[in-house]
Amino acid sequence: MAEQLSILLVEDEENLHDALKLNLELEGYEVSSAYDGLAALKAVQQEYFDLVILDIMLPEMDGLTVLEGIRIQYNEVPILILSAKNSSSDRVMGLKKGADDYLTKPFNLEELILRVHKLIQKNKKLKEKDSIGDFYQFGSNKIDFKAQEATTKFGERIQLSKKEAMLLKLLIENKNEVVPREKILQTVWGYNVYPTTRTIDNFILNFRKYFEEDSRNPRYFHSVRGVGYKYAENE
Repeated sequence: MAEQLSILLVEDEENLHDALKLNLELEGYEVSSAYDGLAALKAVQQEYFDLVILDIMLPEMDGLTVLEGIRIQYNEVPILILSAKNSSSDRVMGLKKGADDYLTKPFNLEELILRVHKLIQKNKKLKEKDSIGDFYQFGSNKIDFKAQEATTKFGERIQLSKKEAMLLKLLIENKNEVVPREKILQTVWGYNVYPTTRTIDNFILNFRKYFEEDSRNPRYFHSVRGVGYKYAENE
C-alpha cells in the first residue's frame, strides 16, 4: 500500500475549506485543518506535512507571517499560497517570502489539484536525487546500508538496526544541513504527531560512540537545540 501523503489546509472561509478538504481527500490525500495563522504555525511545528495550502487573509496571524515563520524553522515543506490579491507585486512578495506556488481566488478546482500534485512530486524527486546509494565512507568509518552493517573507527564491524540505518542515511543525504526533528520522526518512525525527541537523541549518542574519535566533542553528528540534527563533513 502506498504511503498516504499529508496536506495542511489553512483557510478560514468555512465553505471553501470544506469543499477543498473533501476534494483533496477524494484524491487520496490525508488533510489536516487550520482556520487561523497561529493554529497553522503550531501544526507545522508539531507535525510533518508533504504540502501546506496557505490562505493569505487569516485571523490571528496573516499567511505571509505564517510563511516566514515556517521558513525560519528550516522547514522546506512545499507551500501553495491562495490569495484574493492578484496583483503581480502580491505574487512576487509571496514567492520572495518562500512560497513555491501562488494561486489567486477564484480558482479552478482542477487546476489547484494539479498544482498540488506537481508540487508534491517535484519535492519527492528532489529528495530522491540526493540519494547516496548503498555504501558510504567517512573518515575511517564505513556503512553498508543494504546489509545494515557498519565498520567503526576501531575497525569493529557492527550490525545496525533498520531505524539506525534509515536515520544515518537521512542525515548523511542532508549533510551540513539541519534536518528538523519532525521530518526525522515522520521519515524514520512514521509518527505524524510527536510526543518526544528523546528517541532520536539516544540514536545520535549511539552514532557518536560508534563513529566519533571523541564522543563528547563530536565532529560528525550534532544536535541543534530546538530545531533538529545535523551530519557535518567539513574538513
